[in-house]
Amino acid sequence: MFETDRIQGTVATQNPTVLSDDELVGRTDGAWNSVGRAHRELLDLLREVARRETWQDGGAQDLTHWVSMRYGLSAWKAQRWVAGAEALATLPLVAQALEAGVLGIDRAVELTRFATPETERHLILWAARRSSGAIRHRGDLERRRERHETRAVEVERFLRMGYSDDGMRFELDAELPADQGAVVERALSRVAEQVPDLPHDLEDGSRRAPLEVRRADALVQLCSGRIAADPDHDRATVVVHASVETLLGSADAANAEVEDGPVLAPVTAQRLACDARLQVSLDDASGTPLMLGRLSRTPSPAMVRALRRRDRACRFPGCERRRYTDAHHVRWWSRGGRTDLENLVLLCGFHHRLVHEAGWSLHLRSGARVEWFRPDGRRYRAGPSPPGLVSLD
Repeated sequence: MFETDRIQGTVATQNPTVLSDDELVGRTDGAWNSVGRAHRELLDLLREVARRETWQDGGAQDLTHWVSMRYGLSAWKAQRWVAGAEALATLPLVAQALEAGVLGIDRAVELTRFATPETERHLILWAARRSSGAIRHRGDLERRRERHETRAVEVERFLRMGYSDDGMRFELDAELPADQGAVVERALSRVAEQVPDLPHDLEDGSRRAPLEVRRADALVQLCSGRIAADPDHDRATVVVHASVETLLGSADAANAEVEDGPVLAPVTAQRLACDARLQVSLDDASGTPLMLGRLSRTPSPAMVRALRRRDRACRFPGCERRRYTDAHHVRWWSRGGRTDLENLVLLCGFHHRLVHEAGWSLHLRSGARVEWFRPDGRRYRAGPSPPGLVSLD
């Protein structure tokens, strides 16, 4: 019989279902105390393994590696246990608190990082009322970071990116020093707070898209703003190869393709032709360029200033977003629309996607009045109808 089978058999004979509530709690407390005694013994034994260097015959690089492999712990936790085992030799009160169950092993090993024989009594009382995370944070603050540790983190930073095998997704994998990560986290979180949700983002009925989704949108917004402001047009221009039928929105339009990048759906190519710094290469069926679209479709700085002065914010009813807005061609540039104020309106990223991906449309009337239409062609008017009247939609 395996050892696990023997233990399970012992537990089964005790039959906890027949215990009273008080007996059940008492038995649970007793098990916790047994765990504390076992953890104290384990750390003492690890200290002896370290002294004898017994781990060297186990195919491990060091004691931490041996503990991680032998007991299935993460390298980080194994390192904590090994260091805690060594520190307990000079911290008898912390060792007693672990054995008695006053401190679990996570709290105890974190406390050994900064406790001393002079401070351990006071710190045990403090740690008993704190989470292991709070104890770890104090340890991080009190433990001096060595220069070589900081240098290693700097040298090993990376960001990998590329397209998935099917070309449908762009994947990022990054690791940064904590201070640089804090800058990235703060920037993405701040923008994510302001990112609205497209209707199809909320198919499960929730009120907001998950934070991970909004952070992804925030990253795109930040990069879009940066590339739009880049003075080097050649290096900051995205080149998309598409057919005339694709940009005109024909029913049988083929996919487009980013140069040295992924394949794009026709509706995505049409939106990019409207709001990104992009040069369109109109290709024939064999992929031979017929003509290169001009970047002059991009409004001049003076025209953008005039547009922002006129529209102030996104022109969708009730939307007052001023940041991350784009000049949208009412009659799409890819369909012959002119780049002048009579054919431009400001749209935020959300409502720009609403036009291109969700099928909404708009007309710009005299006096810069904008009318919006739903995908089914019905006129959209914001707000409820007056009492007693039917909807004007």
